[in-house]
Amino acid sequence: MKTEKQKMIAGEHYLGGDPEIVKDRRRAKNLMHRLNVTEYRVTKKAREIIKELIPNSGANLYIEPPFFCDYGYNISCGENVYFNVNCVVLDCTTVTIGSNVFFAPNVQLYTATHPLEAELRKTVESALPITIGDDCWIGGNSVICPGVTIGRGCVIGAGSVVTKDIPDNSLAVGNPAKVIRKLNQ
Repeated sequence: MKTEKQKMIAGEHYLGGDPEIVKDRRRAKNLMHRLNVTEYRVTKKAREIIKELIPNSGANLYIEPPFFCDYGYNISCGENVYFNVNCVVLDCTTVTIGSNVFFAPNVQLYTATHPLEAELRKTVESALPITIGDDCWIGGNSVICPGVTIGRGCVIGAGSVVTKDIPDNSLAVGNPAKVIRKLNQ
């Protein structure tokens, strides 16, 4: 039988108040407090905290505090990933980020979702993975919704809400985000 944490990561319904999950969230919050308050400037100590918070990252993961996530361990990054200030990653399941990806201020990545049925929503949660390919730029105040894949070489315009997959080498803008042209052609 799966633990609630295993169900969460697998994208199945799970109990968000499970003690193991709560403990993991508390651990992440403690690390973010150290990053966002104690070590607000990007220092050697801040980089150590980032590595502890997001252990599955390549070289040159750079985060401008404040930064917020649920767990950290469900985020995997390639090399040269940059999060500008005030980014949020709700990583209840996997968030896979390629190399050379840049997030402008206030970008939000939401894997967390909830059942549409009111009674079920009172007790369980679920999550869908997010994938962002190499060489992407996500504009400020954009929201990436649960289950979305953004292909390689994409630009997401500021303020966009990405509700559906975006193919490689696309410029997508709006709410909901729509591809308005191909890039690198």
